[in-house]
Order: sequence, then C-alpha cells, then structure tokens
Amino acid sequence: MRLNFNYDGNIACRAILHEQLEILGIKYQLLDLGQIEIVDTISAENLNELKDVLKNYGIQIIDNPKGQLIQKIKDAIIEIVYDKDKFPDITISQYLSDKLNFRYGYITNIFSEYTYTSIENFIIIQKIERAKKLIIEEKLTLTEISYELNYSSVAYLSTQFKKVTGLTPSLFKRIVSKRRKLSNKE
Repeated sequence: MRLNFNYDGNIACRAILHEQLEILGIKYQLLDLGQIEIVDTISAENLNELKDVLKNYGIQIIDNPKGQLIQKIKDAIIEIVYDKDKFPDITISQYLSDKLNFRYGYITNIFSEYTYTSIENFIIIQKIERAKKLIIEEKLTLTEISYELNYSSVAYLSTQFKKVTGLTPSLFKRIVSKRRKLSNKE
C-alpha cells in the first residue's frame, strides 16, 4: 500500500522542536517562525545533544547573526507566499525592510552574499513550490492558482513554472494525475 502525504513544513518543524525539547526537559517558549527562547539556562552538554538530535531532522541551530538574518528573510518570504491575505497592498521590499528593521539594499546584499541567489529568485522558487502543492491538492484551477500567488496571468505563472521545473503546470498536473492512477491500482 502506498500513502501520499501533504504537510506543512512549519507545523512539522514546530512539532519536532516541541517533542525534542520536551524529551530533553528543556523549558522554552516558541517565538516567531524559526525562533524559540530557552527559559532556563541550558548546559553545553544539553545544547550539543539538542543540536545532534535536531540534525537528524534537518534542523540546524544558527549561531551567527548574519545566518539568523538570512533565516528571518527566508521565513518572512515564505510567510508572504503562503499567507498573502494577511498582507495589505505593500511591496515585498517595504515589508522586509519594516519587518527586519534594515534597509532593503542591505537585506538584498546580505541575502545574495550568503545564499548565492537573489531575493527575487528565492521568491519565485517559493511561489513555484507553493504552486506545485496547490496543483497536487487539486482544489484550484491554474487560473485560481495564478491569482492566489499574485501572478498577473496564467501565462506568466506558466513561464516561471517552466523556468524553475522544466515542465509546464499543465504537464506537471498530468504527471501527478497519472501517478495517482498508477498508485491506486497497486
């Protein structure tokens, strides 16, 4: 039997953090996306154990300030892409500047320096990942997906989708559908 899963990475990460911190007996408070505050002091041994356990899940504790800023930028972008309804008509550059309290020029320079890609490219990649999830869910049409992701047209979504994945959204949808049919036969 084959099972297909749909998951929210942020919820999964929070659940893993909660579980592992509880197991280690570390008192904490969840803050923003990608941040927790340790309430009591934590020994170096416990911290190293936590780092090792989290590494098994692909979760890494970021120790340096620039790395923390990069993660905050990524989290803010993901927040925008996945929950656009929360945001008023404001540009992404203005939103990032306001949220992170840095000039947008500084944010883009740091991001490019450490990730070797631009913020704009990262946004496109996140939007295409979201489009793929929405296509797999089969609840929205491509027109509705393009609207949901703030694309001006299905054609523009299709162009970016093909640049990132090598496939058109329609072809991706057919492949997903065909795989579903094959897995249902098994």
